[in-house]
Amino acid sequence: MKPVNKNDRLLVHVEDLTHDGAGVAKVEGYPLFIHGALPGEDVHIHVLKTLKSYGFAKLLEIEHPSPFRVEAPCPVFDTCGGCQIQHLSYEGQMTFKRKLVRDAITRIGKLPDVPVHAVKGMDNPWRYRNKSQIPFGMEDGRVVAGFYQPRSHRIADTDICLIQTPEADSIMAGIKHKLTEIGIEPYEEETHRGQLRHVVVRKARATGEVMVVLVTKKKKFPQAAAAVELIQSLVPETVSIVQNINPEKTNVIFGDETITLWGKDVIEDQIGGVRFEISARSFYQINPEQTEVLYGQALEYANLTGEETVIDAYCGIGTISLFLAKRAKFVMGVEIVAPAIEDAKRNAELNGISNTLFEAGPAEQVIPRWYKEGKRADVLVVDPPRKGCDEQLLHTILKQRPERVVYVSCNPATLARDLRILEDGGYRTQEVQPVDMFPQSTHCEAVAWLQLGAKE
Repeated sequence: MKPVNKNDRLLVHVEDLTHDGAGVAKVEGYPLFIHGALPGEDVHIHVLKTLKSYGFAKLLEIEHPSPFRVEAPCPVFDTCGGCQIQHLSYEGQMTFKRKLVRDAITRIGKLPDVPVHAVKGMDNPWRYRNKSQIPFGMEDGRVVAGFYQPRSHRIADTDICLIQTPEADSIMAGIKHKLTEIGIEPYEEETHRGQLRHVVVRKARATGEVMVVLVTKKKKFPQAAAAVELIQSLVPETVSIVQNINPEKTNVIFGDETITLWGKDVIEDQIGGVRFEISARSFYQINPEQTEVLYGQALEYANLTGEETVIDAYCGIGTISLFLAKRAKFVMGVEIVAPAIEDAKRNAELNGISNTLFEAGPAEQVIPRWYKEGKRADVLVVDPPRKGCDEQLLHTILKQRPERVVYVSCNPATLARDLRILEDGGYRTQEVQPVDMFPQSTHCEAVAWLQLGAKE
């Protein structure tokens, strides 16, 4: 029998935060998730829903607030799903994220003795996103734009977002207020009507170049000239205006076809002295300042002397590979997305880096073939998506047994799971360094260093 029931009103003590930023209180061991509550607080709640093993409650009143509680500066924080923990001070966010990583390493990885260092954060944890994907829609007869509300596709309408660039704000607000005037109808996901689905704004930190991508339902776009003129007036730093066509009834943002309406096909950025050309659909880290920190940590753990051969699995457009290539004898990158490999080759050429090899295909197939061809790695770097490493890739690592593995992760849970597998196969996790790539959100990246055999 559950110790609480729906509609109960209780005073509870909040013990923890979930991975999505909800407070956790326990009543006789039964967890209740409370949006807006912070650890250490005594709060009055209204129980909304009870399931067999856990329930949900609404925060009514805070009796004893956390010392880390702050007033969220964003006017739509309560309704927008873009940030989850603006009400937690940045010091508190760093504490939470370190605990998030450490708990995963201990609970899932069964590695309680592995050092998890303090999170490397930002001096100014605002306005850091170099890419914004802004959905547009209609509500009560007016155009709305912003980011989706939590667990929904309803738009939290706003003219500003404190984690995106001022240029993205100008584009978002300017297009929203002029959209009907220039005759463009926002897309409606439920009915599949309308034309403009998303506006994507990318800004290169090093060069200041701005790209704007208009994602439309149809290729035919009679208002293109008016849209280009509007964007140029809103943000003069814009050097590329692109149309992407997505005719499908889907919530996937991009379609397969891209057309340059005005200006360049790409914008150029630099990270740590390495130049990158970024197209409309290129994968590129969202936070350029912290990307240098993240990749610098990966370089430190790789411990390159100039004599090593390195394999970069999940190499994308070559961002980590080119960092490594400046310190290694040779770097081989593999990525399943073929266009990303073409970007990687172009970026290597752009930087005059010749000690690299890039190949498209599944890492778990390409790497064993490389080994058969005599292309063996001293160091292997992985930077997988949130789901973690492919199981076959982990088996490949254990079979090929490079001396050192550097694991760059965007999900502490799958990092911990994969560390456990590698540990069982003979590797030893030396340490883990969390890096805050996404301030004001619950996401946290981390870099782990593994060594074959005993700890150093």
